[in-house]
Amino acid sequence: MTETTASRVALITGARRGLGKAIALCLARRGADIVINDIAAGKEEAEATAQEIRALGRKAVVLTADVTIAAEVNELIEQALAEFGRLDILVNNAGITRDALLMRMTDEQWQSVLDTNLKGTFLCTRAALKPMLKQRRGRIINIASVVGIMGNAGQANYAASKGGVIAFTKAVAKEVGSRGILVNAVAPGFIMSAMTDRLEPAAAEKLHALIPLGRLGTPEEVAEVVDFLASEASRYITGQVINIDGGMVM
Repeated sequence: MTETTASRVALITGARRGLGKAIALCLARRGADIVINDIAAGKEEAEATAQEIRALGRKAVVLTADVTIAAEVNELIEQALAEFGRLDILVNNAGITRDALLMRMTDEQWQSVLDTNLKGTFLCTRAALKPMLKQRRGRIINIASVVGIMGNAGQANYAASKGGVIAFTKAVAKEVGSRGILVNAVAPGFIMSAMTDRLEPAAAEKLHALIPLGRLGTPEEVAEVVDFLASEASRYITGQVINIDGGMVM
């Protein structure tokens, strides 16, 4: 076990599958106990992820909550504290996309993405800061995106939400740094997923051509950077955004 997240408690939102699951498993392998958060509809998948974490010898609980609703988020943090007595790491991973060209984008497509991706990050961070301030210690890692830096046609809502997450990260880092709480973000580029697995060969080749390393990233590669930011090795790093994109944005 490395001196990363041993004996810590980590809460990961949107953690039943994909990137959130990879982060949860990575932190568990480094010795953290895990709170898996997701919406109620995903509870079965979340429980399966929890079983994988328990098989690693760590504690894991599933707590359902909608990160866009303040009362549910506050209850989520209270339940996590009741279960483990502390909260050391928050990973704001929950996010959605509702892609459309701006002229065709509906109010609902705009608002739902901003609510989940940006408001959800705000609500979870605000609630988690209460125990972290008392502990005078904590790590908050926000999952942004390179789209929040470079933009992307058809994703004005997503770009705005992730750009907001980046600005939010920097502001909060300045507010709480003196209390021993570090706030950083990672900005993944194109990462392997069920969606990218379905790309036609020609489309995949075109995508790879945009990336100097010539391939897509893996969820595990993102998770390892999150683990670093959650660890003691990152103790002099705050307010930063780390691109994990194979050199696509440089």
